[in-house]
Amino acid sequence: MAMFFDRLRERIEAVDSVVSVGLDPDPARLPDSVADADLPRWAFNRRIIDATHEHAACYKPNAAFYEDADGWRALRETIAYAHGKDVPVLLDAKRGDIGNTARQYAKILDDDEGPAADAITLNPYLGRDSLDPFLQQAEKGIFVLCRTSNPGGADLQDLELASGEPLYERVAALADLWNEHGNVGLVVGATAPEELEEVRDIVPDVPFLVPGVGAQGGDAEAAVEYGLAEREPGETPVGLVNSSRGIIFAGESATDPDAYFDAAGDAAKRLKRRLNQYRESG
Repeated sequence: MAMFFDRLRERIEAVDSVVSVGLDPDPARLPDSVADADLPRWAFNRRIIDATHEHAACYKPNAAFYEDADGWRALRETIAYAHGKDVPVLLDAKRGDIGNTARQYAKILDDDEGPAADAITLNPYLGRDSLDPFLQQAEKGIFVLCRTSNPGGADLQDLELASGEPLYERVAALADLWNEHGNVGLVVGATAPEELEEVRDIVPDVPFLVPGVGAQGGDAEAAVEYGLAEREPGETPVGLVNSSRGIIFAGESATDPDAYFDAAGDAAKRLKRRLNQYRESG
């Protein structure tokens, strides 16, 4: 099986896009016109995928919206449908534990036992051994939390170590050391563009998942300039810029389901064009 970042590069080239579409189906955010249709999550996600796949380099469902009795089935259905459109899927799960618990969590990437996502986000707070079961799945991608887009991320991530470096810079350097199979990326938010640039200087060849460009108002230009990495000279730079709420809830004022999902497609297309302005100028 091809490596995740190789497949991602091929997808970026195929659709000329680095947009990651978050699939976080929060029923509380749906207008009555869509809520009254009573779509199950897998059906809602299918409509979003149908509307956006021409502009999506990747889909990013957040595990929190699927961790209930029917959620795992919805997640499996969603991943299979995205794969049918030739779009890879990154599961935003932020896992991080040790021993047999970590090994059990890693089954989420298994084609036979789990939903068969292509990549996952991980929390490095417990150190290397908490990531090992994922690191060893060389064909899968892992994105290690580094400098997140939320304001509270600074509470820990900005703490200065005895060496004088902030914690997030140490995380970046460690992730680079752990990248033995070339399957490691980093999560670095667009809401902290200076830190985004600093992390890129530390790890010039590591792809980033950059959240925060949509509803959080992050810096789109910095997301493209520093979020994408050339894995080999002359290759298409690889990385993802994610928008969840800004795309799937773009149709909040829609008066019927068709208009709602059309609005998601339009939002994905606009973000693709916006990001491509910076890709082309770079």
